[in-house]
Amino acid sequence: MKRRIGILTSGGDCPGLNAAIRGVTRAAYELFDAEIVGIHDGYRGLITGDYQEMKRSQFSGILTLGGTILGTARTPFRDMRKIGEDNVDKVAAMKKTYKDLKLDCLVTLGGNGTHKTANLLSKEGLNVIGLPKTIDNDLYGTDFTFGFHTAMDIATEVIDRIHTTAASHGRCMVVEIMGNKAGWLTLYSGIAGGADIILLPERPFDENVFLEKVAQLEKDRHNVIIAASEGVKNKDGVFLCDLVSTAGQLDAFGHKAILSGTSRYLADLIHVRLGCKTRAIEFSTLQRCASHLASRTDITEAYQVGGASVEAAYRGETGKMCAIRRISDMPYRTETEMVDVQKVANLEKRVPDDWISPDGMHVTEAFHHYARPLIQAELTPIYIDGVPRHLHLH
Repeated sequence: MKRRIGILTSGGDCPGLNAAIRGVTRAAYELFDAEIVGIHDGYRGLITGDYQEMKRSQFSGILTLGGTILGTARTPFRDMRKIGEDNVDKVAAMKKTYKDLKLDCLVTLGGNGTHKTANLLSKEGLNVIGLPKTIDNDLYGTDFTFGFHTAMDIATEVIDRIHTTAASHGRCMVVEIMGNKAGWLTLYSGIAGGADIILLPERPFDENVFLEKVAQLEKDRHNVIIAASEGVKNKDGVFLCDLVSTAGQLDAFGHKAILSGTSRYLADLIHVRLGCKTRAIEFSTLQRCASHLASRTDITEAYQVGGASVEAAYRGETGKMCAIRRISDMPYRTETEMVDVQKVANLEKRVPDDWISPDGMHVTEAFHHYARPLIQAELTPIYIDGVPRHLHLH
């Protein structure tokens, strides 16, 4: 009897999703001669019964394709057990869809919220395997998450490119990078791009220390590059972005919907207090949607965990996430490891304190040593008739 495996992608999109789907399906066909059911738009599709019986041909050529062929959506974990105005019991609906589709396993691709719901479904008796997808790299139990490397490469390139402009115009440039509670993306790209100051959510922002540092740097060479996480807070626990016009907006998860404004706040602060010329740069979702610039590491590791997740299901494992474990620095190499999804759901990985300099404005040598092997080449885009395949000309 053939096995039936369901797949869904949940939360924000990022490079590597389709590579992971490809890894899942190839292993599933080889090990199980499986039937694949694609759940549309994440857990929303599992709740509403929106799915598609997939054919092998639908997974051909998707390895480097951006986005997700299954669609994605944000379905807040905090609302999963709440009965809304539609009078739908979401947990019961998901269990019913799983049963009606006669699934042997559900593979979920996502970040913190996705794994919280995966843990819930596992406790409800469903066979679930999670894959670590998020550009924030903040999932507990895995050294890296796919999507992170590409976002890091893009942020690094932006920081690197503004050095000449900053020097030519004598400006302080503030680059705002994604990262609500964890500053991994800012940390890596700030170092790789050569930022002078790096501000992370893990350390409260000290205005006086910051301005003193900027003034010192500006005096030496009249231009400063600052990499700041969008989720930086002051000593009172207030988001810096709350001090500008985007305050009060919440997303579906009850988090700050648009942590936009941190760079503008810092740029204005420098200009008003120090009289320096400043420029705020914010590239928001551009960090995660450039599939043609996908990191080779992201594509490789996404495909790797996709296949390993099916092998784990074949062994009878459930309630697990397929983690990426770094086993070598030079050359950089990883392997997969299954971790308990309950731990992933209840913990968050943040930047270690001993990697942040005492003044909270940069990093220590310990982080330099750890991060140095991780700057990898881009994946070369696939061209058709001289045009990158991700472009559609009409």
